[in-house]
Amino acid sequence: MTTGENVVRIEAEALRRLADRIAGPMSRDFSRALELILSCVGRVVVTGMGKSGLIGRKLAATFASTGTPALYLHPAEALHGDLGMVMRGDLVLALSASGETAEILELLPTIKRLGVLLITLTGDCLSPSNGHPPSSLAQAADVALDCSIHKEACSLGLAPTASTTTMLALGDALAVSLSERRGFRAEDFADLHPGGKLGKRLARVSQLMHTGDAIPRVAPTTPMIEVIYEMSRKGLGITAVTEDNALVGIISDGDLRRLLEHRGKDVLDLTASQCMTAKPQTISPEAFAAQALDLMEQKKITSLMVVGNGNQLEGVVHLHDLWGVELV
Repeated sequence: MTTGENVVRIEAEALRRLADRIAGPMSRDFSRALELILSCVGRVVVTGMGKSGLIGRKLAATFASTGTPALYLHPAEALHGDLGMVMRGDLVLALSASGETAEILELLPTIKRLGVLLITLTGDCLSPSNGHPPSSLAQAADVALDCSIHKEACSLGLAPTASTTTMLALGDALAVSLSERRGFRAEDFADLHPGGKLGKRLARVSQLMHTGDAIPRVAPTTPMIEVIYEMSRKGLGITAVTEDNALVGIISDGDLRRLLEHRGKDVLDLTASQCMTAKPQTISPEAFAAQALDLMEQKKITSLMVVGNGNQLEGVVHLHDLWGVELV
């Protein structure tokens, strides 16, 4: 077995044991931790030193991005003034592999004085059969969660590896469980991620679609020569066929080519209703841009009509519009 494989197997085994604890002996404490955070009227203040602190920073960001207000507090900085960030109504989530981190233990008097609830993630085994008393931090907690491991993945048994992986997974388990309990939706996630590649994928169709006079549209009785002119003028390779602004069909460049192959110049004697594709594929203006892209790929089309209530035409979104936000 290679060193790399061994590291992954040790960490995977640590996660399996953690999952078994969440499902078994730790299930009540895990549920209690969720209830305390859900009832918190303030923020979840995550704190930890060293590698645990790095995990804490990530967890604070995960909580905040999934609907649980949170921030990271460096315990050493807290002892030099930043402890003022903790207010009544907050909840402290303290991470410590040993459960004896001096900087965190020094925060306890103030945490207790403020009446702030304390949840801990520590690496000391909290099983009654362990034979050892819980760490100082675990004993001070309102809820103590067990991140213990059998061994680190480091060949020296020293570098935090399996322990930090387990701590991160337990924090993620809390964050995702809270998100589901809060009814956090993809729409909420999008509102909190307006920037970057993720934000672009979560852009709404309504933000990208062509509206107003930019929408190619004709009436069912419009002669095909005028239909072709409208499609050429708007430059989207498609036109909507509407009646009282309700979408009744579409005509695309592909439709025109197929009609010309079968009917020749006689196509010009027809009307839009005689050439259109009825009941075309559409999308809601509130759908995500990524959904529009997926639909276009599935149906092998380059444009989608955007309709609201009553099949009212609100816009049209083209594949090129998705290129503009780097989705393709």
